[in-house]
Amino acid sequence: MTSPDLDILMPGLALLLTAPVLQVFAALLLAHVLADFLLQTRGMVENKGHVLVMALHGSIVFALSALALGGVWQVAMLVAAAHLLIDMVKVLWRRAGRQDGLTLFLGDQVAHVVTLMAAALLWPGAIAAGWWADQASVLTTPALFLSGLVLTITAGGFAVGLLTARYRREMTDESLPDAGRLIGQLERFLIFVLVMIGETAGIGFLIAAKSILRFDTASQGQKAGEYVIIGTLASFSWALAMSHATRALITLPLP
Repeated sequence: MTSPDLDILMPGLALLLTAPVLQVFAALLLAHVLADFLLQTRGMVENKGHVLVMALHGSIVFALSALALGGVWQVAMLVAAAHLLIDMVKVLWRRAGRQDGLTLFLGDQVAHVVTLMAAALLWPGAIAAGWWADQASVLTTPALFLSGLVLTITAGGFAVGLLTARYRREMTDESLPDAGRLIGQLERFLIFVLVMIGETAGIGFLIAAKSILRFDTASQGQKAGEYVIIGTLASFSWALAMSHATRALITLPLP
């Protein structure tokens, strides 16, 4: 019997993935989220057009990918090269004066994930040739779990921030420094945990609790109310999507 979460992700995903493919993908995905969201500073993001900054980021992607694959550096090098190519396209897009918002962020991340899946499909034996060959089946679930957690909490913060950026200048800054960002991280973390343990009904109580706590802010005016609603719905939607996708991959029945 398959998990109901499988239908949320992709109906034909089980036909595409095998255990070795998922193991390679999980390893590369973990390396990617660590390099892009935990080890990439704001300064690196803002100055990625500089050769040295781009080289540093590419080196981090390569090192983490090679480590995740157990020392299979050949695949890691190709993944890092593809990563840099995607990032360079993003830099050129910015230099051309194109919009640098949520659409670009999502397109960038989708392109990265597609290249990781392509690498896993092309070299499914990468993990088996590395240091983690004997532990691969055990490490896959923790790798997917950690990747999903980072994507839910940290990447979600970037996505929600980009979506609400154009409305933020209309708001007066009377809150504690970084309080909104921390609240968003905590709510996405709680949603991730509730989805992982199968207690999705608790998310309704979380929405109700936040609505009560944010009632005073929303009552200050139409702009404040709309801003809170947009940010809350975006944060919850992102967390639900990432959490269910993570659970679907973890519970995916493989041939």
